[in-house]
Amino acid sequence: MTQIDLGWGSGPSPRYEQLAEPFRPLFRKIQSTAAARDLERRLPFDEISALRTAGFTAIRVPAEFGGAGATLPELFNLLIELSEADSNVTNAVRAHFGFTEDVLNSSDPKRRALWLGRIGEKTLFGNGHTEVDSKLQAFSTTVSSKNGGLVLNGRKYYTTGTLFADWINIAAQHENGEQVGVVVSRHAQGVEVLDDWDGFGQALTASGTAIFTNAPVDRDQIVPVTERFKYSNPFYQLVHLATLAGIGRAAAGDVARLVKERTRVFSHGNADRVSADPQILQIVGRVRSNAYAAGAIVLKVAEALQRAHEAHLTGDEERRVAAITIAEIELDQAVTVVSDLILEATTILFDALGASSTARNLALDRYWRNARTIATHNPRVYRDRVVGDFAVNGTPPPGQYRIGTA
Repeated sequence: MTQIDLGWGSGPSPRYEQLAEPFRPLFRKIQSTAAARDLERRLPFDEISALRTAGFTAIRVPAEFGGAGATLPELFNLLIELSEADSNVTNAVRAHFGFTEDVLNSSDPKRRALWLGRIGEKTLFGNGHTEVDSKLQAFSTTVSSKNGGLVLNGRKYYTTGTLFADWINIAAQHENGEQVGVVVSRHAQGVEVLDDWDGFGQALTASGTAIFTNAPVDRDQIVPVTERFKYSNPFYQLVHLATLAGIGRAAAGDVARLVKERTRVFSHGNADRVSADPQILQIVGRVRSNAYAAGAIVLKVAEALQRAHEAHLTGDEERRVAAITIAEIELDQAVTVVSDLILEATTILFDALGASSTARNLALDRYWRNARTIATHNPRVYRDRVVGDFAVNGTPPPGQYRIGTA
């Protein structure tokens, strides 16, 4: 069954159905075990491995390097579908797609060819950016000289997906004072990745700690942080919104199915079967409508990201800056709205089902827990202010974000 058959709207391109169809059986398989994995806290090693084997992780890579050359709207629509299956899996590959985008936009042809080739060969990337003990303007993780080479030392948290990866893309402080990005093998000596993420949602993303102790660094794999792709902030945040939209779709599917199957009714209800009760149907419709609106918004922002990518390729700096600014504003406009839509949807679905819907074996609570966890990552509290400042004063959005002590 195609996406449009399900009422979620047509794909973002004429070829989208052809692009998505090979992955949909895999998405369905992932979805069939999602609740059980959540209840058992079983990390999705097999599911991510299957996605790699199927070529999903290379979907954005140009055909010459073994990928499908998907556009950004195509990628984000696929991420919505994957998130409907299991939002944990999408979050776990977020860093991989971010690194892919970074390499796609690299001005260094050797770096571009090396890593796009490896991604096309099913190599997977994790991340090491956030630190819990860093300053706003500096990383505590460092690259320094030792015995004629370079080594990495430090500790990262929120290293989502790194436990599943082959390589880790890390932000660090070079001994010369420059902030750099460096790629280190996940299996190199001195690299330790821990599954110590203890959040109540997105619990299967391996978003815990990575420790680097004199881990060897290849000089050729160090790049200034300033060379990071310029629309990285809206890109990474839009993955979160696509994840929310997918959570909404999954919640909509489950509440519709459970209402259809439900035989118990309340004496003060409106029909002999819940499936005929107009008040209950209204709740089901609201959950589904929220999910639909969230997905439509995500695809609209993805179009803005595509324009930013295309502007970068032209080499026209004025056009590039303008396109990125608009992409960031469109993203900021979307964050609070999409978050509210899905948080509402994953809350009110219980009103359609009664107390039995809180049974642990149904695992319906994971939708709200996962959505609530994703919604804290943006953070959405600042977004409306940024949009208002742009609308009233023409103030551009702040661009790259950092977190740490002042």
